[in-house]
Amino acid sequence: MPTVSVIYHSGSGHTRAMAEAVLAGVASVADTHAHLLAIEGRDIIQGRWRNDAILAQLDASDAIIFGSPTYMGCVSAQFKAFLDATADRYPSRAWADKLAAAFTVSGGPAGDKLNTLVTLLIFAMQHGMIWVGQIHTPFDQSGLNRFVFHLGAAGQAGQEDPTVAPSPEDKETGRCLGIRVATLARRLKP
Repeated sequence: MPTVSVIYHSGSGHTRAMAEAVLAGVASVADTHAHLLAIEGRDIIQGRWRNDAILAQLDASDAIIFGSPTYMGCVSAQFKAFLDATADRYPSRAWADKLAAAFTVSGGPAGDKLNTLVTLLIFAMQHGMIWVGQIHTPFDQSGLNRFVFHLGAAGQAGQEDPTVAPSPEDKETGRCLGIRVATLARRLKP
């Protein structure tokens, strides 16, 4: 049975809502273990992130889905601290051949989310991971992937009613990404 972990940072709760939608997609795939892991400020000491329990869970995962808000055109500082903390896994290729995917949320419809997704893609490639992108297009009128990001799922937080942000369509886009990653993980791990 494959294990898929969703790791995220959320400053205002919007990225957490998207992470929960992605996790729901993962959990909906039969015979798949799903884990939701949060990057929290208490794990950052003097600028360095450290949480051995989370790293052990990620090491044991077959797929990792990364989620960060887009702040000032890139991942949050807290998420970047986590990314940097994985450098000791790079020489041993500890995460090589794991599936990887990503999602992000920002205040605007574009909000430079592409740069956040590219940052996470490059990070995954440096670890030798296998990237899973979004397959939905907005042309089916369902509202899925309404921002047309193929590298991952994207949501908008800056809507009229912040209690529902990201929108139901954005959350469904995230859920579909979770389903796709979990389905591929099952296919690769009998």
